[in-house]
Amino acid sequence: MAASERSADPFRVLAVDDQRPFREAAHRVVDATAGFMWAGEAGSGAEAVRRVRECAPDLVIMDVRMPDMDGIEAARRVVAEHPGVSVLLVSAEPLTRPAGDELLQSSAVAFSCKHDFGPALLRGLCIRQDEGRASGTQP
Repeated sequence: MAASERSADPFRVLAVDDQRPFREAAHRVVDATAGFMWAGEAGSGAEAVRRVRECAPDLVIMDVRMPDMDGIEAARRVVAEHPGVSVLLVSAEPLTRPAGDELLQSSAVAFSCKHDFGPALLRGLCIRQDEGRASGTQP
């Protein structure tokens, strides 16, 4: 889909975190950010892989550390199955090696500390996605 066509439709966002308060906060941020709409939520990495199939998001906001399947592995699976979906990995604390090295292999488009997540970050990711689509490459 061309960037000009895409900009008319809101970016659909799925939030994945084992902590309900972050999912609720993400929902409020998405609702308050023009050009974005809430697609759904999941409480684990395994559930996220299933939910992406069901709700067809454009962007998945995914916690790095979760039980059953961490966000890094879930991001790999989501992007492998749905190459047009972008994943933003988030964590309560900055990542250090080796987790940072794994992040680079996760196929996520970006990483953010949870306390930095907000409308400006969403808008920045939206711009990157549109540019990637316009140039024929995914960011």
